[in-house]
Amino acid sequence: MRLDPQIITVMEAVAALGLPPNNEVSPEQARINGKLRPRAPGPEVGKVEDCTIPGPDGEVPVRIYTPAGSGPFPGLAWFHGGGWVVGDLDTADGSSRHLCVGANCVVVSVDYRLAPETKFPGPAEDCYAATQWLANNAASINVDPTRIATGGDSAGGNLSAAVSLMSRDGVC
Repeated sequence: MRLDPQIITVMEAVAALGLPPNNEVSPEQARINGKLRPRAPGPEVGKVEDCTIPGPDGEVPVRIYTPAGSGPFPGLAWFHGGGWVVGDLDTADGSSRHLCVGANCVVVSVDYRLAPETKFPGPAEDCYAATQWLANNAASINVDPTRIATGGDSAGGNLSAAVSLMSRDGVC
């Protein structure tokens, strides 16, 4: 199979780092290694803001991406992947920017608590709190409150499904 030259460049850069796979190191080392791996920058967006929101066990860091234009925009609570053990606002930056521009929506990327330090249902509760915050504060971040969704990649996709069920069932 032929690979795109840009993919080959990224694969070579990652291999040159000589980092072991995440399953061969501690969670702490996997997080450090993740910061060392190169990431493709995402597109420019209208505005990016880091802040914290109230969570079930303290403040939850979020990064809000707003597209250029006047809005109000749809809103997306975005949950990063990483096997519930790695990942953060920086590792989700590129995908969050692409979603913001591609879907022309406000993306609230959530830095939920990670395992093994935080046990289930902690990450899901953080993501639920962020989704509720998005709904309750839609006007202040230029979001149409009738057009809010959740999403995520990998573990984040699981969290998105869990938050959708929690919202439907009024669990929290």
